[in-house]
Amino acid sequence: MGFKLDYLVSILPGLIGAAAVNVRLAIIIITLALALGTALTIVRSLKIAVVNAFAAVVISFVRGTPLLIQIFMAYYVLPAVGLDLSPEVAGVSAIAFNSMVFVSESMRGGLATIDTGQIEASTALGLPPHAIWLKVVLPQLFRRIVPVLINEATIIVKGTALLSVITVVEVLRTAQQIASANYRPFETMIGSALVFLVINLVISLSGRVAESRFAAARV
Repeated sequence: MGFKLDYLVSILPGLIGAAAVNVRLAIIIITLALALGTALTIVRSLKIAVVNAFAAVVISFVRGTPLLIQIFMAYYVLPAVGLDLSPEVAGVSAIAFNSMVFVSESMRGGLATIDTGQIEASTALGLPPHAIWLKVVLPQLFRRIVPVLINEATIIVKGTALLSVITVVEVLRTAQQIASANYRPFETMIGSALVFLVINLVISLSGRVAESRFAAARV
């Protein structure tokens, strides 16, 4: 069974249509991961021993176990404790929780590069803590970790393919269905890889444009 380019071209519209699901889920996950990661960073900066100890346990679990297992736990284990989630909600929750940890770790590293004199000066001027975070710390922090956030976004997009194992009909599951119906897995896998490649190239290009603009603003 040889490779057929015309067959690959014929299945691309179906795969591109399915990619809308991956993009939609990735946007939701990235938004949640940024919000939760920022909140976790702020909470950990308060240096409350009990909270930081609990956060350290959670972070160790997330970093030390495969994302696929975390998705399975969200979909198959949570119903056992009364939290029955749909496949999409379970998948989004698992990947967002996983990404939250990596975003928070990146922000914690970037936080150390910010001049503490700015925070001390803001405090001396009477700015409340939430205003210092919103107007002084976070704008600088996000600009400094843009490359890391772009990398995390591409990881999230690829991670959405794992949701095929809990019956979310996205690019990979669509490719598997097409391959099963036509007995041509080679072209369908190549097609799905091309779709993910294009999505992540767009994200990487957007990240470079953002980096250039931030660099120009600092000159």
